[in-house]
Amino acid sequence: MSHTPHELTAEFPQDAEILHKLKTGNAHFATLSDRYHEVNNEIHRIEVEAEAASDDRAEELKKQRLALLDEIGAMITAEKSSAA
Repeated sequence: MSHTPHELTAEFPQDAEILHKLKTGNAHFATLSDRYHEVNNEIHRIEVEAEAASDDRAEELKKQRLALLDEIGAMITAEKSSAA
């Protein structure tokens, strides 16, 4: 199996510990994380041509991935602030 780019640990390499803490302790974050991985994997399958999709579908998935990243990033920032 090939490496899937854009995994959360690659997007937030300095925050691996916080990612783990949020995923195990925050149900909303866990849901966001799971959805992010689903969308990211679907994009990867389209990009490696393992799955067919229209350009519009691929772009919509990329927009979803960015929105999820924004929300996840905000939750990481909030967690850092509360821990400080």
